Amino acid sequence: MLDEQKQLLDQIIFCFETDDRTALGRLLNEQRSSDIAEIVQLLDNEQRRIIFDLLQKPVSAEVLEKVDEATRAELFELLRQDEINSLFSELDLDDAADLLAELPEQARQKVLRSLTPDDSAQIMKLMTYSEDSAGGIMDPVLISVPQDATVAEAINRIRAAEIDEDFYSIYVVDKTGRFVGDVRIRYLLTSPEETLMIDLIDPDAIYITADADQEVVRNIFSKNDLIVAPVLDRNHKLIGRITADRIIEVAQEEAAEDIYAMAGTDPDELEDVSVLHAARVRMTWLLPCLLGTSITALVLMLFKSHYRIVFVAAAAFAPMIGAISGNAGLQTSAIVVSGLATGHLAALRLTQVFTREVRIALIVAISCGIVGGLICAFLPQLLAGPGEIQTDLVKHSRVVFAFGIGMFSAIMVSTTLGLFLPFLFRRIGIDPAISSGPLVTTANDSISVAIYMTLTLLLAG
Repeated sequence: MLDEQKQLLDQIIFCFETDDRTALGRLLNEQRSSDIAEIVQLLDNEQRRIIFDLLQKPVSAEVLEKVDEATRAELFELLRQDEINSLFSELDLDDAADLLAELPEQARQKVLRSLTPDDSAQIMKLMTYSEDSAGGIMDPVLISVPQDATVAEAINRIRAAEIDEDFYSIYVVDKTGRFVGDVRIRYLLTSPEETLMIDLIDPDAIYITADADQEVVRNIFSKNDLIVAPVLDRNHKLIGRITADRIIEVAQEEAAEDIYAMAGTDPDELEDVSVLHAARVRMTWLLPCLLGTSITALVLMLFKSHYRIVFVAAAAFAPMIGAISGNAGLQTSAIVVSGLATGHLAALRLTQVFTREVRIALIVAISCGIVGGLICAFLPQLLAGPGEIQTDLVKHSRVVFAFGIGMFSAIMVSTTLGLFLPFLFRRIGIDPAISSGPLVTTANDSISVAIYMTLTLLLAG
């Protein structure tokens, strides 16, 4: 697949180099909008301008929707206002609402005024919902019928609806517009025309409330193998629907956000192509980490006045303690964060997770303590001069023992933090993925080194 994309890019570049716009137009018309969007992200603005001049309007709108935010921001500056208006008229209402939020207020109002009053009103209503909620990702376009309608009337309603959408169910409402249930399209095709819709509905149909978080919606789709689900407001009235293709986008967004948080950066980095912008976003995370690592240095400096062999031997192995314990904590937090993100019930039960992870941590801590202690025992002898270790064998043995106990203790503390912090962050409304980020990792390093050095000096000082 990558070879095909590279080949397509080479062909497009060749068309630019030969200034053959006719060949370029034919080539673009043969491609999917998703493939064109990937290519557009790699081109300069002059080349993008040519491509948008050659593409048909519906395809241009799809490309605009599929490129990343940074590229889209550049395209908004590149395209004329009338072009932007016409592209928004080709978008689905939910996609238009998402993209409209990225425009400055003045340009946003111009786009809204260019749309039909009905479309403009629906888009503005969608924008009142949080972008991470079910209301923010739903499609307001749907087909509903009253509960006393017949199959024939429902089919006629579908035929009369001039909607370019795929439908899997038709929704049934009462006289006040409250959701009663849904009927699969296959039942409409296999039931007698005079059958009432109320007799075909699934009374246990799964629905989603408009204020539900998109991560919760994704988990509902995953657990129940849904293709589409209706969205209801607080009064149980039908206001939209969410389809599986939208959930795939949500899953990608949520996964990306978790990865960014765990890596110590932010999705805001992708909103601008400027390297200065990306550096600023990353430094907001790295500067606190830099200050945090100074605590580790301070811990080491506090012990500098102690007996030389103890301090030198202990300090030499401090990075190993920090790295191993930090990674052990990161492994635990990654498992917990993943479980919380996917909504697995087992991950939501702290006691069950604690029992499992503590047993794993004990095995890991004991193993690393023994192996690390052996390394600490024999590695200095490889570099020491004749008799240097032997002259203080008792003190060196204490350092080895302290290292093993310190490694065990540091891993247990780090694992405990990795276990409890995601639950704590989730309870206070912070993304649990942040608990796996550089800030917490830095704290783990400082705590583990402090434990190790304190034990070393207590046992061997």
